[in-house]
Amino acid sequence: MKKRLAVVGIGNVLEFDDGVGVYASVYLKKNFFFEPQIDIIEGGVEGIKLLDLFLEYENLLILDCINLNDKSGSIYNIPSNELQTLGLNSGSAHEIGVIETLGAIELMGKKPPNAKIIAIVPDLVKFEYGLSEAVLKNFKKFIQALLDELTLHDIRYKKIASVEIEKIIEHFNDPSVRL
Repeated sequence: MKKRLAVVGIGNVLEFDDGVGVYASVYLKKNFFFEPQIDIIEGGVEGIKLLDLFLEYENLLILDCINLNDKSGSIYNIPSNELQTLGLNSGSAHEIGVIETLGAIELMGKKPPNAKIIAIVPDLVKFEYGLSEAVLKNFKKFIQALLDELTLHDIRYKKIASVEIEKIIEHFNDPSVRL
């Protein structure tokens, strides 16, 4: 029997705004309690390696950045079947990997999970830990978009801590920083 729902943070924390999905997954783990319990996964840049994981769930909510011709920090909630119509083949490797992974499940003759991507438009992708001012400014709206989606799945949440995103980024840069 498949598990109900997972939140998967996608991205590369070594490439500034590209890591927002991974940072967000840690932020959710540290700051919120969910009922019923859900799995929150740091998917990083695994792409097609997430196939077996995706097969375990009925529903996936994927946190990521998305390169669209829009203002940096803009937030999108996109069903996965609509991603191909956005022309993301020129996007980063992990964006293509997630789309390809969901498509590979269909090619295997299996039903893919219902998936949505909650995404934010990056400002800077460079070799450095952190998030740009535009993404930081809208980070809590990004998290709220996910929380709103979870309520549509009858998942309740409660804020249980106040670990700030800057502290999480600092921890990735220096693991001795305690969260």
